[in-house]
Amino acid sequence: MNTTQIIPKQSGWNRFIKRFYVPLMLLPAMMVFVFLFLGSLIMALLQSFGYAPIYNINEFPTFRHYQEMFEDRFFWQSVFYTFYYALVPTIVGTLLSIYLALAMRKRFKGRGMFQYVYKLPLMIPYLVGVALIIELFTNGGIIARMFAAAGWIEVPADFPRLLKNEAGWGIMAVYLWKQIPFTTLIVYSVLMGLGFEYQEAATTLGANRRQTFWHVTLPQIIPGIVAATLIVFPFNFGSFEVPFILGADFPNTLPVQAWRTFDDADYSNRLGAMAIVMTISLVSGIMLLTYLTLYRRFERYRGRQ
Repeated sequence: MNTTQIIPKQSGWNRFIKRFYVPLMLLPAMMVFVFLFLGSLIMALLQSFGYAPIYNINEFPTFRHYQEMFEDRFFWQSVFYTFYYALVPTIVGTLLSIYLALAMRKRFKGRGMFQYVYKLPLMIPYLVGVALIIELFTNGGIIARMFAAAGWIEVPADFPRLLKNEAGWGIMAVYLWKQIPFTTLIVYSVLMGLGFEYQEAATTLGANRRQTFWHVTLPQIIPGIVAATLIVFPFNFGSFEVPFILGADFPNTLPVQAWRTFDDADYSNRLGAMAIVMTISLVSGIMLLTYLTLYRRFERYRGRQ
C-alpha cells in the first residue's frame, strides 16, 4: 500500500519570515550602524562642504575648507606621523605575533601559564597602558630612578626623553603592548586549526625549517594575518587618546589635529575639523580596499578563490 506524505502548505507570512530571516536578525545592528555611523559621517561630510546650520553657517557647496587644509604644510606633517604611528607598530607587532604563535605550538615549561598571561592586555583598556608607559618611561619615572640609583645617570632628569616627542616611542609601545596579544591569538588559532600534517609532510619530503615556514606555514596563516591587520591598522590610524597624551604637542596625528581644530573658540573652524575627519575616513577606506584587493589577487595567484 502506497502512502503519500502530505506537506502542509505554508502561509504567506511564514514564507516571508523564512525568506527574510537573516536580514531581520541583522536589522537591529544595521539600524545602529546606519543611524549612528553613517548618519554622523553624512553630517560631517555636509559640514566639511560648508553646510552647518547649527553654527549659523551655510556656504554649501564650498571646497574652501579642503583647500585650506591641503595648503597647510603642517597638515602633511600630520599625515606622515599618522601613517608612521599606525604602520610601524602594525608591521612590528605582526612579525612578533607570528613568532610567538609559532613558539606556543612547541612544548616548553610554563607553556600553559604563558597562554593565559599573554592575553592579559586584551582585557585592559588602552588608557591603563598609557598610564603604565608614563610611570615607567618619563624622566622622573621608575626606570629613570632605577638608572639614577645604579649610577648610570646623575639624576632622573638626565634620562633620555622617550615620551612627548616626534619619534612616538611611547605611542608605538602602547600599541604593541595591546595588539601583539590580539594578533598572536588570531594567528595561533589558525595554526591550531591547521594541525601539524602539512609541516610533517614537508619535513618528510626533505624541507628544512625555513623552507617549511615560507612555503607551507606562512601561506596557510596569511588569512589570519590579514584579518588581524585589517583591525589593527585602522585602529592605529584613527586613534586619538594615545597620540594625544603621549605624542608631541606639535605636529601630531590627524585625529589629534582634528580635535584641536574642532576645540577652537571660533566655531567656524569646526568645519575645517570635519574636512580632516572626512580625509581620515577616505584614506582609511582606500587603504583597506587596496589591501583587500591585493590579498584577493594573491589568493587567485595561488589558485584559491
